[in-house]
Amino acid sequence: MDQNVTLNKHVGLKIRNLRKERNLSQEDFADKCGLHRTYIGAVERGERNITLKTLETIAEALDVMVGELINEYKK
Repeated sequence: MDQNVTLNKHVGLKIRNLRKERNLSQEDFADKCGLHRTYIGAVERGERNITLKTLETIAEALDVMVGELINEYKK
């Protein structure tokens, strides 16, 4: 990952990549998470500062540990 990528962008890209690996549209993934499609889009673009609870919800929907969404991040 680019060293200039913010934590929000890093997490968003990880979420997007994992969602696409599972062949889920943003809409289907948002439904699975109980969140709005536009919110998921903003998270994936790194535009939202999500809570730990939301990060946990997203990780559960992707069937990964929360740490997998933030690993390899370096400021």
